[in-house]
Amino acid sequence: MASRMVERLRNEALELPHAERAELACRLVQSLAGPAAARACGSDSLRRLAGIVSENTQVIDRAEFVQYMRERMEQP
Repeated sequence: MASRMVERLRNEALELPHAERAELACRLVQSLAGPAAARACGSDSLRRLAGIVSENTQVIDRAEFVQYMRERMEQP
């Protein structure tokens, strides 16, 4: 039963715009981390989220990030 609910929530979350999904993910992670950890990372997470929402931050996927890091590591 719980897995059906999780799957339904996941499917609904995937329909949200990127910024709203990021906000939801941030809140969910903070809820798992506990109050102290949420406070410690909260301001940084909110700053990053604000950058995404305002489109001042470039969002790249994992493959792009890995490629970027490989290229940087190969530079002398």
